[in-house]
Formats: sequence, structure tokens, C-alpha cells
Amino acid sequence: MPDFARSIRWRITGAGVRGICPGGLGMPAFEYKQAEEFPDTTQDTDLFVDRSLENGRALVEALRELDFDLTAEEAAEIVRGKDFIQLKNGPFDLDLVFAPDGIEQFEDAWKRHVDVQDFPVCHIDDIIASKQAANRERDREALPRLRAFRDYWMQKRKQDQ
Repeated sequence: MPDFARSIRWRITGAGVRGICPGGLGMPAFEYKQAEEFPDTTQDTDLFVDRSLENGRALVEALRELDFDLTAEEAAEIVRGKDFIQLKNGPFDLDLVFAPDGIEQFEDAWKRHVDVQDFPVCHIDDIIASKQAANRERDREALPRLRAFRDYWMQKRKQDQ
């Protein structure tokens, strides 16, 4: 797990923030020693965040402790749960997603999440649903790899039981 992902895990989970990693640092980390080995990993990370005032406030505090230089406007957007917030004013780029395509409710995704190195990660089926719903070219290109990974991971889970 890259250093910035460790920082997020430590600070976010330690602050009691309810958030789930929905993308490139997520499910593929099960099988890849470094997330960068998965061809669809981007240079930022995403965090799907539970939209509540309490959670938003805790997230603002955690991000500031991670040395994000949040403006008053960004902090207010986080607290109110704006659908998408892109942060480039910290030690790494971070996309906060309060309403990802293809996932109706945070609580539903939370019930299905898996833990990767003690960090909550969206289930591969939610990642695939989100990529399908977003329907961007790069997402369509990633879908066959994600489906192949899902098949491999599900088979491996059966064998491990």
C-alpha cells in the first residue's frame, strides 16, 4: 500500500470517519503487492464518504491533521457532503465522493465493503457498478480487467473457505 494510502487509513479510520476506498487502491490490492502494478491505478486516490454532518466535520479535522490546506469553502463543502470534491492542496491528491455513480446509498456499500490492510474498501461488485454507471471511456476500458479480477477473487475466496 502506498504511503499516502497508509496516511489516509491511519488518520481517517483513527478519527472515526466513515469512508470507503472505491477505486484503484481498492480491491486489486488483494493480489498486487503495490497498487501501482494494477494498470488502472491513477495518481490520486478516491474516498467514498458517508454524508452526515458529524462525519463531514470529522473528515475536515482528519484532513487538516494530514496537512491538507483546506479553504473555508472546501471545509463547508465537505461538511455538507457536496457530491464530488477534488483536493490538490495536501500531501497527495484526493477525490472525495459523496455520491458515486452506480451506488445508491453509502450504507448499502458499507454493508458489502471488505477490509484491505485494515482499510474499508468497496466490494468489487460496487466498483464495477460504479464504472458501468459512469460510462467514461477509461472506465469502459477497465471493466474487462475488473471483471476478470472479480472472477479470480471470488474463486480464491471459495478455495480459502
